[in-house]
Amino acid sequence: MIKRRTFLINSGLALGAIALAPSLAFSIKNKNIGLQLYSLREAFPTNVKLVLEQVAKAGYKEVETYGFSAKNGFFGTSISDFKSILADNGLKSPSGHYDFGSYIKDGNSDFFKKAIEAANILGSQYITIPWLEESLRKTADDYKRIAFKINEVAEICKESGLKLAYHNHAFEFTSFEGTTGYDILLGETDKKLVDFELDLYWVVRSGNDPLQLFKKNPGRFTMWHVKDMDQNNPDKNNPDKNTEIGNGSIDFKSIFAEAKLSGVKHFFVEQETNYVPNPIESVKTSCQYVSKLLIS
Repeated sequence: MIKRRTFLINSGLALGAIALAPSLAFSIKNKNIGLQLYSLREAFPTNVKLVLEQVAKAGYKEVETYGFSAKNGFFGTSISDFKSILADNGLKSPSGHYDFGSYIKDGNSDFFKKAIEAANILGSQYITIPWLEESLRKTADDYKRIAFKINEVAEICKESGLKLAYHNHAFEFTSFEGTTGYDILLGETDKKLVDFELDLYWVVRSGNDPLQLFKKNPGRFTMWHVKDMDQNNPDKNNPDKNTEIGNGSIDFKSIFAEAKLSGVKHFFVEQETNYVPNPIESVKTSCQYVSKLLIS
């Protein structure tokens, strides 16, 4: 387990931006705040319509899906009905998380083709790889193989009018003789075909700095997960706890100030744990903070 670290951001660049252009320092081109629906995973599968209504009322304009089933759509809601519910609530879904494991294991593209079909029906721009099983990512060569497979699928996505993206956790930053799994993925995937959804929390949680990633790979991180780290977490045996945006230890103002360098087009608030007083109120609090203090 990686030890929890306090996020000490190098603020020189951000301060310089404030001095030169205070009105633009925290600007971001896309003002639509998104929510990764996994944040509401307790209620979402049981009442898709009600939860999406609550998401819209909380101030969100975009959502990122998860849990798609080729047989059952989104938790028993067909793709076309899901799209209608989104539209009725003024919501769009530019990205969705879709399983990638079966394609890496045996090259079976059946599910992936269904995912592409779903994404196109929803009018999405991205199909995003959310997670890699531990058995698939034990060595540097494993990551090279994954990068090769990602490029293959990215070509299929391109032919269907979509872009492939990769969402990180902390495990990608494990070192392999002077490099990391994430460095391999960044270096060996086609920049024209593959974007990255940077989970800012997990970058910080792994002891890395999002701003340094922006500088080394400008324009590559077209989506973000905005998730805060609970700085008052009393549970020392479970340091992975979240909190509402603005109530934790991550300096999002410095990160949002470098949105252009990142290349970000969409961002999604996410909270996985430690809701106060409940999940929908927590994501509402986060939306209000982002709206008032992070975008202009």
